[in-house]
Amino acid sequence: MTFDQSSITTTNTAAYAGSSGTYTGTSSGTYTGTSTTTGSWADSTHSVIWMTRGNVLRGMGLSRQPWGKRIASLVLIAAMMLLAQANLIDVYGGVATWTIAAVPATLLGAIIALVGMLPALRLWWQIVFLAFAQFIIGPVVTLSSTTSHYVIPTLKTLSSGWEMTFGSFKYIISVDPPLGTQDGVLMAVWTIGLWLTFLTGVFAINANAWLSLVGVPPLAAAVAVCALLGTDSGWQRAICGIAFALLLIIWLSWRLELLEWGRWISALIIVVLAAGLAFGGTLLVPQDRFVLRDRYDPPLSPYDYTSPLSGMRSYIKDHKKDVLLTVHNLPAGTPVKLAVMDRFDGTVWNLSDSSEATGSSNYHRVGTTIKADEQGKSFTATFTVDQGLTDTWLPLAGAAAGVSFANDADNGNDTFYYNTDTDSAIIPAGTRKGLTYTESGIIAHKPTDKQISSAAAARITQPSAQDVPDSASKLATSIAGGQSSGGAAATALADTLKDSGWFSHGLEGDYPSDAGHGNYRINKLLAGTAMVGDSEQYASAMALMARELGLPSRVVLGFLPKNEDGEITDARTEKTSGNGTKIEFTGNDVTAWVEIKLQGLGWVAFYPTPKETKVPDENQNLTPPNPQTLVRQPPVPLTDPLRDQTQAKGQSSLAGTDADDSPTNLFWVRFWRVTRAVAIYGSPLWTLLIVCGLILIFKAALLARARRHGSPKARVAAGWNAIHILAEQSGITAKGTRRDQAGAIARQLGTDDQALIQLGREADYATFSGQDIASGQATTYWNGVDRLRKAMLASLPRFRRIRTRLSLKSVSILANRHAAKPHTARVKRKHKKRKTS
Repeated sequence: MTFDQSSITTTNTAAYAGSSGTYTGTSSGTYTGTSTTTGSWADSTHSVIWMTRGNVLRGMGLSRQPWGKRIASLVLIAAMMLLAQANLIDVYGGVATWTIAAVPATLLGAIIALVGMLPALRLWWQIVFLAFAQFIIGPVVTLSSTTSHYVIPTLKTLSSGWEMTFGSFKYIISVDPPLGTQDGVLMAVWTIGLWLTFLTGVFAINANAWLSLVGVPPLAAAVAVCALLGTDSGWQRAICGIAFALLLIIWLSWRLELLEWGRWISALIIVVLAAGLAFGGTLLVPQDRFVLRDRYDPPLSPYDYTSPLSGMRSYIKDHKKDVLLTVHNLPAGTPVKLAVMDRFDGTVWNLSDSSEATGSSNYHRVGTTIKADEQGKSFTATFTVDQGLTDTWLPLAGAAAGVSFANDADNGNDTFYYNTDTDSAIIPAGTRKGLTYTESGIIAHKPTDKQISSAAAARITQPSAQDVPDSASKLATSIAGGQSSGGAAATALADTLKDSGWFSHGLEGDYPSDAGHGNYRINKLLAGTAMVGDSEQYASAMALMARELGLPSRVVLGFLPKNEDGEITDARTEKTSGNGTKIEFTGNDVTAWVEIKLQGLGWVAFYPTPKETKVPDENQNLTPPNPQTLVRQPPVPLTDPLRDQTQAKGQSSLAGTDADDSPTNLFWVRFWRVTRAVAIYGSPLWTLLIVCGLILIFKAALLARARRHGSPKARVAAGWNAIHILAEQSGITAKGTRRDQAGAIARQLGTDDQALIQLGREADYATFSGQDIASGQATTYWNGVDRLRKAMLASLPRFRRIRTRLSLKSVSILANRHAAKPHTARVKRKHKKRKTS
């Protein structure tokens, strides 16, 4: 048998003849083959493989890209992908944390793309490898604390991995960095590195070099996604971006054979100049980056909360001697903050955010790691909430660098909000008895009196105080108007109030003292007949007087480790075994004080409340130092003298909407809880079922398309292809003409071949007769195809039937509308040869 050059498609023309394997060609190579049906020839750069089916020659040119070049391409792809993911380094808190997920995920994506070059590990196996890497290896790496021996995944590992595969992206943009490694948040960078590296690598190592261009969009997507999920400052943004662009240009030039190595000096000069101009340009252009985190609005507003200061006196009345909070290992004499308020509306002090003043900060969701810029003494303390402390303000000391809850059920990690400016926190679920958490933080160094007296007031914007009584302005001016610095003025205000005032909670047995801290109550304190009150009134009065002098001020509510006089003392802190400490805060320790921001010192605490032992009686002169007359009318008396809740939004729910009085439907609550548990804990099974369902839908769509689209002849031919494909998917080898295929299918299934032969004849007639086929004939033919396919599936064992239904072998034939043409041409040539013989 003789084959000419037209039988083989390759760059170098070649031909062979005879069963002995004779080879002729225009370039040297090697022929291997023992018959006229199979064989191959190859030189140093190209190869040709041929085979014959039914005496028909088939030739296919395969460009052989060396494995070294493939690996080199994947190394460059992995490097570019890691440079793109470097946008997330500061999001996770450091290179070491980011490397845990980014590097192995990127390497796995490149390896899975590389194994696809092996014929036995094509797309189907690559999808299996990707699913295993995403839903098994990924959770083990990113959720190692939930695994057994840090290697074996548990049910919680798999369910949390599935949930965080999608939820980690929302978590990233809703929580302030650094995020650390908690709660599987690393699944975001794992997913990006694995899938986008794989998609780029598949095209990067393709035999057709121009298909490498298709791998550029996944690389660009990695850069864009990581930039959107990153921060507005970032980690070496300019250097990473320039390195990424250079590697991309060099790699594409090399793959497309556009790189001229002999001109490396000029190329290097161009690269250096381009890098210098790009880097210089990034320094000149304002760094204003679009980050999703800055546009994401968490569902928490401080305006939906009642004033924390309004409930201060109720703690003293109801829990004066009850232990509300126990703290272990807190440095002696350290105050504990509950809430910080910088907005005065004339009635109460309350919280604010950046929507009202640029100098105010927002409450953001944070993870177990918090960015702290404070300088001072580090500590790690454990807080335990006792009976009676039931509020939305989470007690914390100093500037928190991290807060971790002892139990996930405490809702700490999911709905924990922290304000980095005020160093205070909100937990919408509320504190309750038994809530335990550990804070790692920094306590700022306490400035000396000399440093405070010489410090000027800082310049920031705060929400303007509304309806401030005239007495506050006049008294502040008379006391500290002539001071040369802001620190000295603040000290004068605190000392005057402390020395001139008298202390009373106004409870049963105390000297009369109204609750509240609004303008009417402060005017009564400063301009009335008696300067009597507790820390609620004195802190509010000093903060308003400081505002009138231009000093940034805010009111703090928290626990003070104080003695009988109300002074802070180290004696309240007990020593425990080792170097540990313990302090118990009672309701009587709940106190308000003032913070003034001074240049170079930050927020400095002042305590204007008189000694708690300085109790007035009727025989003493209780008149303020400079009483003033206020002409404004007093507000409506408070309905509850212990809680100043005259805010319009005081009774709003925590989410910012009015509470619904209608009872909750418990059936739907339980139904949702059960459904959610089944969806999460059954995630591995759902993953498998979703993949199987997508395969079945895809195959059904291809069959429906083949049945209804195209000419009647094409539909008939596609019908026989559907039978042939089903046979191949079930493991049946059927080659040759349609009659040969029908016989082979019938023999291997052990069924009657009459129906198969009849459908094959009809398909041959439609293909070779030249007669027109009616649309109704094609529909009838497909009805027979459906019956035959059902019979073929029914004859298979159960597991083989399932495997056949899920097999994707040869489905590309149905997807291609012209799939029948090569087969038709082969049969037609054989049909003519039979006639000739």
